[in-house]
Amino acid sequence: MNTQDVLHTFEDGQALAKALSASIAGKLREAIHARGEAVIAVSGGSTPKRLFEALSNESLDWSRVTVTLVDERWVPDTDERSNARMVESLLLQHKAADAEFMPLYVETPTPEAGIGEVRTRVAALKQPFDVIVLGMGPDGHTASFFPGGDRLSEALDTSNTSLVLPMRAPGAGEPRITFTLPVLLKARTLYLHIQGDDKREVLQRAEQPQSHLPIGSVLRAERQLDIYWSP
Repeated sequence: MNTQDVLHTFEDGQALAKALSASIAGKLREAIHARGEAVIAVSGGSTPKRLFEALSNESLDWSRVTVTLVDERWVPDTDERSNARMVESLLLQHKAADAEFMPLYVETPTPEAGIGEVRTRVAALKQPFDVIVLGMGPDGHTASFFPGGDRLSEALDTSNTSLVLPMRAPGAGEPRITFTLPVLLKARTLYLHIQGDDKREVLQRAEQPQSHLPIGSVLRAERQLDIYWSP
């Protein structure tokens, strides 16, 4: 971690989800008050399920919030592995049902075929994003920055002006689409949400100067990263 990063630890996943949900809701309210709207990008996987359920019940003007994803598998939301499907079923419920959702998947055979349309959608969002919530896999990937990714160096290039890129990698399963590192680092508030001693150990390895784990590119960036962790 750099000196600006902040580690928040909790006794369990429920306490973490409650605290992180409250923090995110506060940032969204601040954005709405300051600019009339808010944009948040969230991550998929199993870790954020409790967070989504808690966030969906936060009181704020959700009609002024746009929700999108940090990255997505190139599958429709009818597929159980779709990140959009999880967001729709767990986050865009209750009070958050009024939020607008902008998925990253479009109906083309490959992300390369759909990238133009996705870039048009993304360019229409107000940037920088108000909140981005990252996750991390046991291989040290975040977003779809997978070790061995075919466009990993491009995605991590801080001078890259592309907002989104396709990504294919041995550990990714399906082809993916992902926001690039510059988009993530420009967020007004950037969170990393992880659980388990195994992921804490991966994080510690990624902090080492000689590490090539993709999450290290976020940890070493000269900006504040709020890390929320529980066993």
